[in-house]
Amino acid sequence: MKNTRHPRYTRHRFPAEVISHAVWLYFRSPLSLRMVEEMLAARGILVSHETVRQWALKFGHDFANQIRRRPPAAGDKWHLDEVVISIAGRKHWLWRAVDQHGIVLDILVQSRRNAKAAKRLLRKLLKKQGTAPRVMITDKLASYAAAKRTVMPGVEHRQHRRLNNRAENSHQPTRRRERIMKCFKSAGQVQRFLSVHDQMANLFRRPHKHQCCRSSRVSITGLSGLERGDRCCRWLLIRRPEAGRPISTR
Repeated sequence: MKNTRHPRYTRHRFPAEVISHAVWLYFRSPLSLRMVEEMLAARGILVSHETVRQWALKFGHDFANQIRRRPPAAGDKWHLDEVVISIAGRKHWLWRAVDQHGIVLDILVQSRRNAKAAKRLLRKLLKKQGTAPRVMITDKLASYAAAKRTVMPGVEHRQHRRLNNRAENSHQPTRRRERIMKCFKSAGQVQRFLSVHDQMANLFRRPHKHQCCRSSRVSITGLSGLERGDRCCRWLLIRRPEAGRPISTR
């Protein structure tokens, strides 16, 4: 019989469905590695928390890249905000950009909170999005205005106390994960983890005008928690967005 297992899953004892479900649980839900280990053990799958960690490092980035290949169309309003995080006792700044629908466009962990750091974020956004927004909404940090004048001079800039609640609320899941993970260990760890975490969360933040997402949400409302997790895992991770084929059979 011909082996149709994907090369990335070779030499793994568990099938792709089990690995994908474990990775989905860890990144999508506010669970620690040991909690994921216990949830898998309740289903008769005996793996250690270290195995789950290795799976997340190896496959999480691939899953995020597959989601990025067919993202929803970004809105024409960008909300930018920064929040302080403590990494190994040192203060760092997590810069995040979201659109008006709450979809995370990108994140960047930096040690500074100045115009140079803001310019770096804007350049990274323009490179990935390919186009400038119609409106940029920020708080009253002066670094945003200085960076906008250099990088995006023709974009309208709005600064108000409550206009940027969309971006400020997007930091809440990060705070929850920071408490569960007992603080972050390095800037690289934060960048790697949140780049996957935010992309998986984007699948649940698509605009309501997308009928496919609305029908998918309706189809799982009557299921139990475990069944809903299985359905979402198969729909979001096991199937390739561009071809609709299982990853393990590519």
